[in-house]
Amino acid sequence: MSYQVLARKWRPRRFSEMVGQEHVLQALVNALDHDRLHHAYLFTGTRGVGKTTIARILAKSLNCEAGVSSEPCGSCSSCVEIAEGRSVDLLEVDAASRTKVEDTRELLENVQYAPTRSRYKVYLIDEVHMLSNSSFNALLKTLEEPPPHVKFLLATTDPQKLPATVLSRCLQFNLKNMVPEQIAAHLAAVLDTEMIRYEEPALWLLGRSADGSMRDALSLTDQAIAFGAGGITEAGVRSMLGTVDMTFVYAVLEAVAAGDAAAALAAVAHMAEHAPDFDSALAELLGLLHRVAVAQMLPDHADTSRGDAERVVSLAAALTAEDAQLFYQMALNGKRDLPHAADPRSGFEMTVLRMLAFRPALLPDDGSLPSLDGEPSASGPETGGANAGAAQPETPLPAPVVPQPPAPVASMQLDRSSSPALTTSAEWPDLLARLGLAGMVLSIASHCALEQQQGSEFRFVLDDNQLGLFNPGHAERIRLALQNYFDTPVSVSIEPGRPTGETPAMRLAREREERQREAEAAIESDVRVQQLIQRFDGELDRGSITPLDS
Repeated sequence: MSYQVLARKWRPRRFSEMVGQEHVLQALVNALDHDRLHHAYLFTGTRGVGKTTIARILAKSLNCEAGVSSEPCGSCSSCVEIAEGRSVDLLEVDAASRTKVEDTRELLENVQYAPTRSRYKVYLIDEVHMLSNSSFNALLKTLEEPPPHVKFLLATTDPQKLPATVLSRCLQFNLKNMVPEQIAAHLAAVLDTEMIRYEEPALWLLGRSADGSMRDALSLTDQAIAFGAGGITEAGVRSMLGTVDMTFVYAVLEAVAAGDAAAALAAVAHMAEHAPDFDSALAELLGLLHRVAVAQMLPDHADTSRGDAERVVSLAAALTAEDAQLFYQMALNGKRDLPHAADPRSGFEMTVLRMLAFRPALLPDDGSLPSLDGEPSASGPETGGANAGAAQPETPLPAPVVPQPPAPVASMQLDRSSSPALTTSAEWPDLLARLGLAGMVLSIASHCALEQQQGSEFRFVLDDNQLGLFNPGHAERIRLALQNYFDTPVSVSIEPGRPTGETPAMRLAREREERQREAEAAIESDVRVQQLIQRFDGELDRGSITPLDS
């Protein structure tokens, strides 16, 4: 007996065997069981989601000799003939090959005649959107008022091309693309029944590559079985599909999380030895970053179905939420720009290097911060890493001041037995620059004004224009930074409102405007510029002037 491909062998024969499409099946089952049948049904959706299969099962349900129901017997002559494609009362038409109006008229010539053997004469027109306008016009009258013994089942992948007059005469059911979870679970059931060995991650690869089509998934599975000489392995499926081994993607992201540029580039080089599709590699990196972000925000909803939960959780702990979001955006832009790179590998490497170069500086977990005299802490880590080259202020920022005894800021030492204090709220911008905050937390803090500080209690007012970006975790990060800096417990409250004083962001904007005005004034007063303007009747483009320190 010749081999039958999985897509045909495992085509559902009853509604109960269908995978997914519950919203369509429920409506059809209820209509059949309660005898509320329409004369025309339209099934829409992409290829391989079950349009024609549902139509054939519906035809069985209508013509089963046991009676109209949602559970055809499957053994009567009518059910067997429909299953084998030889029922004289089921007229299957491929509209793509019969687009002329003459074909449609010929098809409808025998509509008025009763079915030969069955209860209903069923017209199943596939890819109905391929009919010409004249063919639709010829179909309209019959479609609207067919004889009681006729049912029309239409299927299309492009319902937008159907005239509104046709759509209004049909019950329309939109079939959804199947998610990888559904496809992988069904493939596992099929392979278990077929007694074919497989690795579960390989089924996920097939499910994602099928792009929502169960038929494509089964066809790819047939190909994978042949490729793997009777078995399905993750490595074999990746090789067949040309996808990237996730081991390399993990290695790249783990090196980026550690700030290790050498390890990141070594992982890319190792990946390149296997001739990967770097566009697919960026897609896998995007998928991994998405799973990491979900694990950070909703640990209970982390995707653990691929057998790599430990690595995802480890990455979620190694990266801040801001890092994960920033890296995702960089990978997304890198994927978009990849066709314009000199070659795919260099485009992928530049995306990874961009993650390393623009990753915000982090507050060390061990609390090692600059001491109050401006020198690095003895217990802190040595200078190095991805942020080692960041520019430092030429002059040290003022150290925090304690109430007693009064002394100049530059030489004041912290009395750990007393509460931290600032001489004025105007010093808050300078203090913020020394806290080591980064990312969204730094942005929130820079839009806060220190309204009051009593002992170890700090009360800030956040510009209410920034309230949409604020969450309680930001206040806790700011509190920890202050506590580590002063080496004493502190409490922080942040209230929305209109700051009465100048926030660090306001001061930065003011200083930038002042530098811009100074630069414009310097250019305007330059003798050579004035001579050029006068000689060539020119005009100064102020928008092109930029301060040297900007």
